[in-house]
Amino acid sequence: MATAAANPVNTLPAGRLSAVHGVALYVGAVLGTGVIALPALAARAAGPASLLAWVGLVLASIPLAATFAALGARYPDAGGVSTYARQAFGPRAAAAVGWWFYAAVPVGAPAAALFAGGYVEAALGGGRTTVFATAVGLVVVVGVANYFGVRVSGRLQLGLAAVLAAVLVVAAAASLPHARWTNMHPFAPHGWLAIGSAAALLVWSFAGWEAVTHLAAEFRHPARDLPLATGAAIVIVGGLYLAIAAATILVLGTSAGDSDAPLAELLARGIGGPARSVAAIVAVLLTLGVMNTYYAGAAKLGAALGRDGALPAWLAHGSQAGAVPRRSLALTIACGGAGLMVAAITGVDTAPLVLATTGSFVAVYALGTAAAIRLLPRGSSGWWTAVLAFITVLVLVATTGVYLVWPAVVGLAAMLYVRRGRARRSRSRGDPSGTPLRHNRTSACPVVE
Repeated sequence: MATAAANPVNTLPAGRLSAVHGVALYVGAVLGTGVIALPALAARAAGPASLLAWVGLVLASIPLAATFAALGARYPDAGGVSTYARQAFGPRAAAAVGWWFYAAVPVGAPAAALFAGGYVEAALGGGRTTVFATAVGLVVVVGVANYFGVRVSGRLQLGLAAVLAAVLVVAAAASLPHARWTNMHPFAPHGWLAIGSAAALLVWSFAGWEAVTHLAAEFRHPARDLPLATGAAIVIVGGLYLAIAAATILVLGTSAGDSDAPLAELLARGIGGPARSVAAIVAVLLTLGVMNTYYAGAAKLGAALGRDGALPAWLAHGSQAGAVPRRSLALTIACGGAGLMVAAITGVDTAPLVLATTGSFVAVYALGTAAAIRLLPRGSSGWWTAVLAFITVLVLVATTGVYLVWPAVVGLAAMLYVRRGRARRSRSRGDPSGTPLRHNRTSACPVVE
């Protein structure tokens, strides 16, 4: 098939985002809500040895992030991974990837919003009313920010990333006087195999490295800005994750696994104050950052899918660089609202929503890294990085298990939609059977293949 040099997307970047905005978007997408609970969950699974799982996560993020940055810089298009799949494997693969991402965001974002709502309820009370009011408020804020365009959204993300990084640095630094090396013993209380269990819990932290690719065309210089933003984001995100994870172990000790809000515990010990209120503020800010990045990316992706025939053409408005995809954004917000309504009516737990979202992202990564192997120049450093990323994703596939059923169903629906669309177009050209037509080189009449 095509190589990266043979068939690049003919999109002339006309965006306004800089590498600094890119770092902020990456930090918001990857750091996310995981930093609130994952350190405690990993410590519960493996004790101090969970730090090795965190180090492994950071190292595994490098080839994955670098691969998507290389693709985004070479193919700056709103379709993101969907565009890469189209270039490598054709329109059906592109539709599957696009639907995976587009279907995951309206499910995962409400789950994250409800998670933040739970922290607010713990601080203020009010039961489920407070939980859902917070979730709805987050959806509204993100929708309004993105309605006015990605430039406003990028500025919001820049401010959020700065605040969040500062909070995490303060939490780690202020709690440092309470650190005790004795808390590192026993290092592996549940055995060395428990490190694998801890690593499986941290898979959620992989989500995010592909999100900014949908905004690649919005950067002033994608080929330069995306690699710079990715490299800086890996250092920042990796450093913050490791700092909070290490502080959780060294400061909280054996009680680390018992805490529902380890970050709040660190802040409370370091600077005092009500832990639940601090946890609520941090949870809301982190969730707002994640939702801001993913709704911006999903809105652009939906417009690109409409443009390419993988969704109704009505959504294509706003797919151009610099344009605001308000129709796609409205659909994304509506789907998120519907998810919140279903959760409110049924009382469903957020865990199935989160796990289904994870399955979708793992499927996206599998096909995205496979596309990179086909598109990037064979034998180059980028190609070898993509190979390493693909192997890493195969490990994630093995850990995801039954939750790959959701992306399998969504992917099948996407391919059927594309197939029906082609059949309709074929019939409109005069072939009632829907069989693709080609023109004979020596005749003006169409010939059935």
